[in-house]
Parts: sequence; C-alpha cells; structure tokens
Amino acid sequence: MANIEGSLAEMTIESEYLKDSISLSIYLPANYTPLKSYRLMICQDGQDFFRLGRIHRHVDTLINDMEIEEVIVVGVPYPSVSMRRTWYHPDNETHIAYTRFLACELLPRIEESYSVEPLAAARILAGDSLAATISLLTALEYPTLFKNLVLFSPYVNKTVQEKVSQFNKTEALSIYHIIGTKENVVKMTDGDTADFLKPNRELSEQLRAKPFHYTYSEFEGDHTWTHWQKYLSPSMKTLLPL
Repeated sequence: MANIEGSLAEMTIESEYLKDSISLSIYLPANYTPLKSYRLMICQDGQDFFRLGRIHRHVDTLINDMEIEEVIVVGVPYPSVSMRRTWYHPDNETHIAYTRFLACELLPRIEESYSVEPLAAARILAGDSLAATISLLTALEYPTLFKNLVLFSPYVNKTVQEKVSQFNKTEALSIYHIIGTKENVVKMTDGDTADFLKPNRELSEQLRAKPFHYTYSEFEGDHTWTHWQKYLSPSMKTLLPL
C-alpha cells in the first residue's frame, strides 16, 4: 500500500519576547481534521529537523506503519548563527525569553490554530546541540506544559547541570537522550572546540537519578545530522507509541 503523505504549511508569529518575526514550518498528518486532537512536537533548529533530518518523511512512515500516534510537528528556525547562540545558550539571559516565547506565545498560537491535545504528556520538545539544551531548560522551567524531550547531543555546562540538580517539581519528564562517542572534540560556531561526550555522560547520571522516564544511548559517530537523523524514528516510537 502506498504511503499517505502529510502536508507542510507555514505560519508567521510575532514574538514580543524575542522582538522578532518568526516563520514556522508545520507538518500536518495526512487527513488532518479539527474533529480530532493530535500530539504536538516542537523542534528547535526547526529548519535542520526538516531539511537535514527529513522529519516529515519519518513521521509519514511511522504513522503509515501504525507505529506512533499522529503528531503535528512545528519547526522553529533561528534567524542567524549568532542569534541562535543568543536564544539558546544557557549562559545568555535571552535564553529565558526564548523559553517564555515557547510557553507563552508559540504554544497558545498553535493551540488556537490547530487541534492539539491540551496535555503536557501529549507534547514533545526536540533539539540538537544547543537546540537540545534550550528544549531541556524549557521543560525544566515549564514541566506542566512540556513533558517529553528529544535531546540529540545537547550542549551541557555547569549551568545546565545545576538546573537539572535543582529540579524538584513533582512532574516526571520523559526523555530520549543520545550522544556520539566521537563527540569528545566538537567544533563550536565560535571556532573553539569542546568535549560534549563527558558532560553528556555526567548529565545522563543526573537524569537517571531523577524520577524520570529516561532512555539513553551512545552511537558511534560525531556531532552531525548524518547520525542524528537515524534516531528520529526511534525517539518518536519511544515517546509517541501507538
């Protein structure tokens, strides 16, 4: 039987928190209807999830094979490399504005425009590298809004580790976390290199100690979409099982 494909749409949102106009990429499952409610996945580094990860193709296949719940995917792009760091980096004050944008502007706008389930358990935040970091920080700040996380090789520093250790809310997050064994020397956008592997292993120990639903694995590879895109389907099957 031929695969039934979902559709792609765009939406622009004016953000007071980010002082910017943001063009979202939106995947709607085939036969989308406002008469039923859908799960919601919000991807930071959204253009990369669609262009490099081909997330819409993964979702089409998984829905057709009846392996996951139907889900609407929203990709949030960054305007420039420097602005990406400003929005996502845990030591930049603006990262707080970005978490508020997701919770207070983006989520209400999506709920207004599409039929999505109004439950934290029906929502996923996803990201790669710094985009995974800001997804994690947002869920730690707003666990009553976002319960599920896909973390591909997040940037982890002391600030992130402190936020995790200070988390004492009753909500149990569900986290899918991967890191590559060759990510001990990662070239950063500012030209420096950093070891992602050791801090991610430390983060893994921290997350295991929390009352979370936690899936962790290491792959043989570096800090690129060549590897991450292979884990899109497993991550969704883990967090969105039918």
